[in-house]
Amino acid sequence: MTDFDFSPLFRSTIGFDRLMRLAETATRVDTGAGYPPYNIEAAGENAYRLTMAVAGFGPDEIDVVVKENDLTVTGKAKTDDDATKYLHRGIARRAFERHFQLADHIKVTGAGLANGMLSVDLVRDVPEAAKPRKIAIATGPAPQPQTIEQKAAA
Repeated sequence: MTDFDFSPLFRSTIGFDRLMRLAETATRVDTGAGYPPYNIEAAGENAYRLTMAVAGFGPDEIDVVVKENDLTVTGKAKTDDDATKYLHRGIARRAFERHFQLADHIKVTGAGLANGMLSVDLVRDVPEAAKPRKIAIATGPAPQPQTIEQKAAA
């Protein structure tokens, strides 16, 4: 079963259209699911780290791109120009592309490559306007609603 009917959920929610895309992404069969291997760590209360094993790749062969809420890590190894004759070649260095869906307010703060491990640092940065705030409750007579006047454009 690959089709889900989300219409009952959309009757009582507004602005959750991304839910359908996330569910579709989760059910998609990923052919290269095992390469390259990666870890996702909680580096703090609002910090995360994606660590990916990219042995044999240099910094100029890896791209880390964030577009909207999608983090894409792409690796494309340069071809060997030398005449090296391998008796055994166990380091794959094959091209890859990994996508990660980021939650709202997750920002990529940096990336680094050391000892064949790519590290991408992420932080949850919730703006003040989105944080919970306490609303004061007035007592006494009910306050009059404020009217907003519309003026014609000049």
